[in-house]
Amino acid sequence: MTHEERRLLLKAARNRIERHLGLTNEVVHLPAEGVFDTLSGCFVTLHAHGDLRGCIGFIRAVEPLRKTIEEAAILAATEDPRFPPVNAREWPHVSIEISVLTPPFDMDNYDDIVVGKHGLIVREGHRSGLLLPQVPIEHGMNRDEFLDALCQKAGLSPRLWTQKQLKLQAFTAEVFSEEEHNG
Repeated sequence: MTHEERRLLLKAARNRIERHLGLTNEVVHLPAEGVFDTLSGCFVTLHAHGDLRGCIGFIRAVEPLRKTIEEAAILAATEDPRFPPVNAREWPHVSIEISVLTPPFDMDNYDDIVVGKHGLIVREGHRSGLLLPQVPIEHGMNRDEFLDALCQKAGLSPRLWTQKQLKLQAFTAEVFSEEEHNG
């Protein structure tokens, strides 16, 4: 993805949330071609004052990336159950990060996990959890701590992965943020 494509995706995500908050009537339209038209999973992560403020996305897309990004942005701002909806007063302090995902693939060997490269999905019974590739780097985790955190995210015992082979899928992501693209 080019610098300009990344910048436009970030601009579209910000615009969608600003429209929801009533801060603008302008609509950013992305072209229906190239990277904007691909069916890629994505997550939008919001930070306020350096702290997580919301993160929601889609492992697989059913709509083009240009629409999926906007949907993930509005959900991250309004529907993350860990946080109240973002409001107009705090909005100037919120920064956006986008993760565009590759399709998930089966990860049968824990030793093949590369911290910082792979995001992980675990499924066990009716429980599942996902952590993006940047999470263990941001929190200084090694592979074992990453797997512990993944299990916890799914509501499982943190060390369950040491007791049985869990069904894991991995993916990589192209991650970019407003901070590195100056909005």
